[in-house]
Amino acid sequence: MRQPWRVAIVGGGITGLAAAVRLADRAPAGTEVTVYEQSGVLGGKLRTGELAGGPVEFGAESFLMRDPAGGESAAVALVRRLGLAGDIVHPSVGQAALAVDGGLRPIPGGTLVGVPGDLAKVAAVAEPAADADRDEGRPLLAPGADVSVGALVRARFGDAVADRLVDPMLGGVYAGRADDLSLATTMPALARAARVEHTLVGAVRAAQAAAPRAPGEPVFGTLAGGLSRLVEAAAAAGGATIRRHAAVRELTRTATGWRLTVGPTRDPELVDADAVLLAVPARPAARLLAGVADLAPEAVATVGALDYASVALVTLALPRPELPALSGFLVPATEGLLVKASTFFTTKWGHLTRPDGLALVRASVGRYGEEASLQVTDDDLVEAVHRELSKVLGTPLPAPVASHVQRWGGALPQYTPGHLDRVAAVRAALRGAHPTLALAGAGYDGVGIPVCVRSGETAAEEIITALGGSA
Repeated sequence: MRQPWRVAIVGGGITGLAAAVRLADRAPAGTEVTVYEQSGVLGGKLRTGELAGGPVEFGAESFLMRDPAGGESAAVALVRRLGLAGDIVHPSVGQAALAVDGGLRPIPGGTLVGVPGDLAKVAAVAEPAADADRDEGRPLLAPGADVSVGALVRARFGDAVADRLVDPMLGGVYAGRADDLSLATTMPALARAARVEHTLVGAVRAAQAAAPRAPGEPVFGTLAGGLSRLVEAAAAAGGATIRRHAAVRELTRTATGWRLTVGPTRDPELVDADAVLLAVPARPAARLLAGVADLAPEAVATVGALDYASVALVTLALPRPELPALSGFLVPATEGLLVKASTFFTTKWGHLTRPDGLALVRASVGRYGEEASLQVTDDDLVEAVHRELSKVLGTPLPAPVASHVQRWGGALPQYTPGHLDRVAAVRAALRGAHPTLALAGAGYDGVGIPVCVRSGETAAEEIITALGGSA
């Protein structure tokens, strides 16, 4: 293999940038890394903006502090690597609510993404089915099996728990429905426990015990000044050449590596690389994989079949509104509202509290399969969100002095049961035929900043191994 290596990263979101940092740390000196970003903005769904003179997140707002095993999350490790650990801040208000029956009720404690480990604690919000979670003398799931979260919860706890607790929790994260989402992908710790435990209550408790959290230990963190600081620091630390407005339209194999076709059809640029890391959503990845010889068509089809949900984030700047002492609330789909979740930014994050009393409130709109609800103007979305927030809170909110609508089309992957096995098969096919071509990102490994960071880093390590080892 020639030296220095040339590695192309397609996609400048946090996955691709984390991969660039890992290559800078582990690849041999002189390795040339180029990040190709189709848009003019790095960071993907991490985007800090400004509203009414203050910072606000127009995409992801925070990251998990711990990984599923209880250790430091990949996001925290990256923040530490970039010298930003001293700027991590945590929510000052952690209690959230559910909008049910025309009012707000606190989300019960002791649940795992809404799935209860103590049925008595959730009865005030959702009455569990009586005696459905019986020990039938065998584990809930067979080895390697996967089911939808909704199917398992409905069978064990009944429809009320699924609709009023679990579905809104998953909807807030994935914009999807519990009846469609893979247990193994969205709740891997619970899936592992369900392959051992005989009841769902037992599985929840086992999953919680496997990753204990000290009382008062923060679950989430963000960066003072906004998550775009993470993007900027990663781009700088990676040392890669950053190519913005550089759409990679085609990927083909050469005798010594890869050739990327970059830029407009009428004036394409051909770039050679020794290895390629695709850190883009599944459908554009599938289009690039379609041009790769010796890759099974079914592998390409599997990648391209992954579906996505579209959402809009509507942020209102409200002058001295009467807000409850909550971080926000979730809305079950059964309530019939356009808003599926809301965050009281300046309440949840104490460092954002403003002396002028102006409050920033963000609402998430859009569920999988309901994209038609987003086909309205920004002004109409702002008006609908303001109206629904007032209804849920039971008091008319003041008119916003400023607002912002951020639309994320095709932003959130929808993982149906069997997703992890399908992704594993695709990656096995790639390793067998083209070990210097890797896939990374939310479309394959799950949503959330830590998962995306770890996905990018893992793909970078695989490329280093394929090219001949680390520094």
